[in-house]
Formats: sequence, structure tokens, C-alpha cells
Amino acid sequence: MGAVSVIELDHVTKIYPLKAGDVVALDDVTLRIDRGEFIAIMGPSGSGKSTLLNQIGCLDVPTRGDLLISGKNIRKMIDQELTTLRLATIGFIFQKFNLIPVLTAFENVEYPYLMKNRREDITGRVRNLLLSVGIDNAMAQHRPPELSGGQQQRVSIARALVNDPAILLCDEPTGNLDSKTGDQIMELLVELHRQGRTIITVTHDARVSRFADRIISLTDGRVS
Repeated sequence: MGAVSVIELDHVTKIYPLKAGDVVALDDVTLRIDRGEFIAIMGPSGSGKSTLLNQIGCLDVPTRGDLLISGKNIRKMIDQELTTLRLATIGFIFQKFNLIPVLTAFENVEYPYLMKNRREDITGRVRNLLLSVGIDNAMAQHRPPELSGGQQQRVSIARALVNDPAILLCDEPTGNLDSKTGDQIMELLVELHRQGRTIITVTHDARVSRFADRIISLTDGRVS
């Protein structure tokens, strides 16, 4: 049996209309990513990396072309359908962590679970996920400003996993971390990859790209 595609871009173009002139952020991109791949997206600033990640993450939709996530064409979906698809299928890990500062680490991880299930976690999933990434019960009661950068990124990984997504999208996941902590975070991502998740990371860091099965290079909105 051949590989199963979880993400397919078919001649995807994304144009942002501006008064000074339209900006073509993605230019006729055709791409297939199979289930269980570890992909690194690389390219200079302004090459379209973040736009591509936003498209795959259903945070935006193509101007032209089709983008299928697990067989569903996001161009044909309304906002509520896109939100449901994100909550069920995709986990996000960001360079700046994007944790909610007034919530504890536990509450930050539980938040997407609440959005999806409309109830608090009584299964122990949140606590166990935090423990699995090295955040113990005492640390889980701290708010993000009380945690180190590495600890915050571990919390964000647990948050990304709480709804058991098939796809993890990582936007410069080691960008705000020292090299030792960054390597520890990449080891966590590699282990998640071994468990069968599809991982797509945008990075400028050649050290991160060495963990990938495949590197996709972007230049001026095109796969090069």
C-alpha cells in the first residue's frame, strides 16, 4: 500500500491586496505531504513560509487553487468548519509560545480541550501530557511568566497535543531558546514523530532541518 497523503496543495496561490499593489505571498504551489512525514520548510524572510503554514493550519484560505487537509478542501469550508477542523486535526507550536499569561500552565493546556469538548478534563489527560513533557504537578500551577522559555515551550507542546491531532505545525519552535534547550525540544518533536504524527516546521535553523525527512525550500512564494 502506498503512502497516504494528509495535506495536498494543488496550484495554490495566495494574494494580499494592498494599496501599493498586490502582494503574491504564495505563487502556484503544488505540494503533497504524506501521513507521518517530518517536513522542514525553509527559505529567506518574505519567501512565504509563514503564509504556507497558515494555509495548512486553516488560519487562512487560498486565493486560487485547492488545499486538502485529510481529504477536505478548505476553500469550500465556512469559518465554523475550519475551526472544527483545526481543533480536531491540527496542533500549533509557536516561537513565542502564545500562552495565555493569566492562566496556569494546566489551564493553558486544558483550554483547547474545553473548546472542543465543552467540558473540563476529568480524564487526567492534561496532567499526564504535562508530565510527559517534563512539567510536574507543582510547575503546572505556575503561570507562563513564572516559567523559563524552555518550560513554556514544553507547555505549548502539551497544549498542541491535548486534542490528539494528527498534524503538528511548528513555527520556529526553537527560535527563542538556547541551543541546549532547543535540542531538548527537538528531541520531544522527534519522539512525537516516531509515534506517527505528521510534523511540519518552519525554521531558519539548519540544526532543526537535520531532523526532517524532507526539506521544502521556498523562494518568492514558490517551491524551489
